[in-house]
Amino acid sequence: MPEQFKALQGFKDILPNEQPYWRMVERVAVEVANLYGYRRIETPILEETTLFARTTGEGTDIVEKEMYSFDDRADKEGNRPNLTLRPEGTAGVVRAYLEHGMFQLAQPVKLYYLNEPMFRHERPQAGRVREHHQFGCEALGDGDPAIDAEMIALLYDFYAHLGLKHIRVFINSIGDGNCRPQYIEILKDYYRPLLAESCRDCQVRFYKNPLRLLDCKEPQDQPKIAAAPKILDYLCEPCREHFDAVQRFLRVYDVPYELDPLIVRGLDYYTRTVFEFTSDIDKLALNGGGRYDGLAEILGGAHTPGIGFGAGIERIILEMKRQKITSPADELPLAFVVYFGKSPEYKEAAVRTVAALRHNSIKTEMAYGDRMRMPKRMTGAESSRINSSALVRLRMLLDPLCGNSFPWEIIQDCTPCFIRQHYLNVIVPVYLGNSLFSTLRRKGNVIRCTVLNRSISLE
Repeated sequence: MPEQFKALQGFKDILPNEQPYWRMVERVAVEVANLYGYRRIETPILEETTLFARTTGEGTDIVEKEMYSFDDRADKEGNRPNLTLRPEGTAGVVRAYLEHGMFQLAQPVKLYYLNEPMFRHERPQAGRVREHHQFGCEALGDGDPAIDAEMIALLYDFYAHLGLKHIRVFINSIGDGNCRPQYIEILKDYYRPLLAESCRDCQVRFYKNPLRLLDCKEPQDQPKIAAAPKILDYLCEPCREHFDAVQRFLRVYDVPYELDPLIVRGLDYYTRTVFEFTSDIDKLALNGGGRYDGLAEILGGAHTPGIGFGAGIERIILEMKRQKITSPADELPLAFVVYFGKSPEYKEAAVRTVAALRHNSIKTEMAYGDRMRMPKRMTGAESSRINSSALVRLRMLLDPLCGNSFPWEIIQDCTPCFIRQHYLNVIVPVYLGNSLFSTLRRKGNVIRCTVLNRSISLE
């Protein structure tokens, strides 16, 4: 027997019963992004590896351990470029901004991406997989602190519109090229005598990425982090004014926030405002973002202020389920057609009825094959496709003795409504929700009926 294939570890199918959550997240994301004036962009899944190596940082875990990279097939000159499946969204957006000359447009250029797959070879865990999808926003071309506040407010409104509660917003400023180098030296002076007692990762971070010392999660290092110098105490005057303005504008937006001096970004192109959103239920981060005023220069462009965030959709849906938020259910069919008998005329009449209803935008399903059950006997997938409340029954009865002389009749029988037609040589019951058929009339061999105020033909 052939081997049965399964999805790769860390890669998941998004099944039909999960789709309502995804559609809900996508709908809310589009509504909120449009409200704030952001326009959609889509970038390729594949980019040159050097794009992410430069922007994510040589020597980082993402570049060294997590990226899916491979040599492409040789081109005409025999070159084999190294390509990478996109691990994050910002680099591709900034590359597109520069490549297509969007710096010539009115600034800032405000963009969002949605349901974009990202790939990282990391240990799968709750809310984190090797292929995940993101909703993200990027604002490029202006360093106004009002944009920082707008970005955070947009994300806060997004979570609020999804119905999420207990969301906490943490912000910090990590300074810029003027004040941050001085702070890093002060931080290293503090850690130098403590280095032997620090975890192995922190001993490496001390030399490669000192700011990440504050991001350590090892219990033994938490007292050192708590007593470490805080970067907010060492901001230069322009950075302090910028951060004060961000906080002032956040209060205008009515976004509750808390200062967290331990939110850091280890790469040099990150500047000033950084932020994280967490759930107060499980204390886990929902997403993070920040200002990256030096990123465009790394990619060969002019100095271009920028700020953005990326939010994992799988993580958001997990939080929605934890908070018992239900997504809108799929719209059930308004009609379900069942035919009785095995001769081709029966099925042909059923298909004709289904086609007439669908041509008039009435969502309709039918029984296929030999499954010709009445609703009260339906189970499983068929029963889930029928709106079982307020059923109306349309029935075309086989009565060859009557010929073509009988019009349609509406016969009340308790709750169901039987609509009986005697000239067709078939039996086709149709189950309709919410009393769709309101009037019927006959003209020759064509039956006209009004369904949801739309006149349709059942020939």
